[in-house]
Amino acid sequence: MRSLRLFFSDEACTSGQLVVASRESQYKVLHFHHGGLDKLSEVFQQWKYCTETNLKDQVSEERTCMQFSIRRPKLQSSEAHPEESAHHRLDVAAWLRHLNELGQVEEEYKLRKAIFFGGIDGSIRGEVWPFLLRCYSPESTSEEREELRLRRRREYAHIQQRRLSMPPEEHRTFWRNVQFTVDKDVVRTDRSNQFFRGEDNPNVESMRRILLNYAVYNPAVGYSQGMSDLVAPLLAEVLDEADTFWCFVGLMQNTIFISSPRDEDMEKQLLYLRELLRLTHLRFYQHLVSLGEDGLQMLFCHRWLLLCFKREFSEAEALRIWEACWAHYQTDYFHLFICVAIIAIYGDDVIEQQLATDQMLLHFGNLAMHMNGELVLHKARSLLHQFRLRPQIPCSLHDLCKLCGPGMWDSGPIPAVECTGEHPASESCPYGGMVDAPSPQPPRDGKRGAKTTREGFSFRR
Repeated sequence: MRSLRLFFSDEACTSGQLVVASRESQYKVLHFHHGGLDKLSEVFQQWKYCTETNLKDQVSEERTCMQFSIRRPKLQSSEAHPEESAHHRLDVAAWLRHLNELGQVEEEYKLRKAIFFGGIDGSIRGEVWPFLLRCYSPESTSEEREELRLRRRREYAHIQQRRLSMPPEEHRTFWRNVQFTVDKDVVRTDRSNQFFRGEDNPNVESMRRILLNYAVYNPAVGYSQGMSDLVAPLLAEVLDEADTFWCFVGLMQNTIFISSPRDEDMEKQLLYLRELLRLTHLRFYQHLVSLGEDGLQMLFCHRWLLLCFKREFSEAEALRIWEACWAHYQTDYFHLFICVAIIAIYGDDVIEQQLATDQMLLHFGNLAMHMNGELVLHKARSLLHQFRLRPQIPCSLHDLCKLCGPGMWDSGPIPAVECTGEHPASESCPYGGMVDAPSPQPPRDGKRGAKTTREGFSFRR
């Protein structure tokens, strides 16, 4: 055994997971859903004391194979965002207060702020989500939205008719490239959800039509495995097939939260994430650097970005994270602060045990569906607040707030820009940054790893 770890998932520290790792990086995870883990913790702490006493005279290499650690889901009050408890979940009454007599959204920034901190009540998600996904303009009236909705219904019907009336040869190509994969994926997506449960469920067929029609509407993107994971929650909340289709279009077009399956898009996300880690969690960043190119690719977080944390948290927690990201409050890249929060809370063992790239994949993979989503959200909001207060930022993170409306520094001092010095020698820093201290660089003496192909960045299970 290399290590034994307890991860508490509740504030009372009674439930959670016991994770046993072998020297060959094989994991056994025991889940304690109804308490008792605190008692086991006491036993293991006594065992740790006895083990350390017996291993005093052994060499350090043998001793490190018996590590025991406890991870408690706790965020110090001094770390919390100062407005953390100032906002409640957006319910029907609060939503109606944001609409004027014409149905236009007033004080949109305050609405997005409320959603960022408090989330949206499930009963009105189907009405509010189209605004967050930019299907509707906040300035539109109720009458204008109804007209737009009817026009889009006709357009959706036309897209579906185009698909159903394909010539035989075109249909065979479409079936081979798109429909074959969609048909396999939809029947195994969210089947534990009552909305999609059972044989011959019409909602599964609706999801299938949405995905097929989207591939016709946007052939450049088509369909990639994992898109069904994004459509399913939309359909379960919005309920209407045509409305869900246009929400999905908005999701794919208007949010950086979804990384498109292209090398340059993923690399941009990873560049920002590496720089955020360098600023906020230097020890973890240095561990990645020590692993070379493979470590800096951060393969353990690709699924987080491509599937929007859908496989990492329960559905209720994942939807709260989606809403916080869709709110675009002070940054379009809040999902990257979510990534840093996960690493900050659950990544200490990676550093302590000096886990290799494949072991990091196993470590974070075993935590999927067993992390505390609310704690991660609180930590991510805290990290965003701390980033906003920094007196200077590297020029590599200057665009983190470029696309959103009211930005991160609209109120308060604008930080100085520190040039990372990574521009071509003939070019000056595009943001006017001054070279201060260069960022730690990955080792250059070894060969670079093989470039990840497009296939490596598609939506995959």
